[in-house]
Amino acid sequence: MILVLILGLLASFLFALAAWFQQRAARATVAPDITTGADIPRATSLIKVLLRSRTWLTGWATNLGGFLTQAIALHFGSVAVVQPLMSTQLLFALPLSAAEQRRWPTRRDWCAAILVVGGLVLLLTADDAAPLSGDPRRSRVLLAIVSAVGLIAILLAVSRRASLRTASMLIAVGAGVCFALSAVFMKMTVDNLVHVGIPGTAVDWPGYALAGSTLAGLLLEQQAFASGTLPSAVAAMSVTNPVVSLTIGLMAFEVPAPTTPGTLAAIAGAGVLIAVGITGLANSPSVQAMYGSGAAATPSGRVPPQGITRANAPATPKS
Repeated sequence: MILVLILGLLASFLFALAAWFQQRAARATVAPDITTGADIPRATSLIKVLLRSRTWLTGWATNLGGFLTQAIALHFGSVAVVQPLMSTQLLFALPLSAAEQRRWPTRRDWCAAILVVGGLVLLLTADDAAPLSGDPRRSRVLLAIVSAVGLIAILLAVSRRASLRTASMLIAVGAGVCFALSAVFMKMTVDNLVHVGIPGTAVDWPGYALAGSTLAGLLLEQQAFASGTLPSAVAAMSVTNPVVSLTIGLMAFEVPAPTTPGTLAAIAGAGVLIAVGITGLANSPSVQAMYGSGAAATPSGRVPPQGITRANAPATPKS
């Protein structure tokens, strides 16, 4: 259990650092005057520009380190244990921002951090709330995939007609769903590698599903970052990932489902504490200043010429 916690927290730190780099690069590719979801560049156009950014590539390499660390944690633990730890990314963003800006976190920041930690402690210490192990039921995993794809399609369709903040949040929720699925596929793929080796893994579908869900999550994450509305995007993604992961971990794996009133109350209470804490951290001036320090404007106040502006962004079909 201790090893799983350490690896999960390390992965969360690496993801937080990667998001810092990637958000800076993503915001440098779009015009600062976008106002609606339809103005956000499409993922495929955005990624072409980001691949030429050293800052984004640094974030990608850091993200890869987090990905590998998370895979090891999922091998030793369950999705229901490891994924809630991913909600601590903003906890790591707080000291990073404090060090960068050379100022102490506010009392509000500390309170939000305590809520997140308290929620995780409540979740991980409650009996049977987050089982440590369990084999996947593939039929239920496939049902989860179909449900997730449908949900993401609806979120993206609605985001194209929504305000900028709402669109960013909806896209971030979609990214969170993708990353939750990636955790499930990652555990299945690692277990395959351990038990049947590379040949057996190569002819099974979880490894390919892992590649697809990770790529989709990455593209949606960059779209959400590019909108510039960091608090709503990060909060939505950070809450969605552990909630969906815990749900899939309990429903699609061979683990005892929590049924006692005490355990159910602990799960609900932990969810509320983590959600409120994450929202508070996402709206922290310290965290916003840290992520926003790489905004789109150059020192002269102009958007870099290689960036995607409203003028050259892909046209949005009109109804």
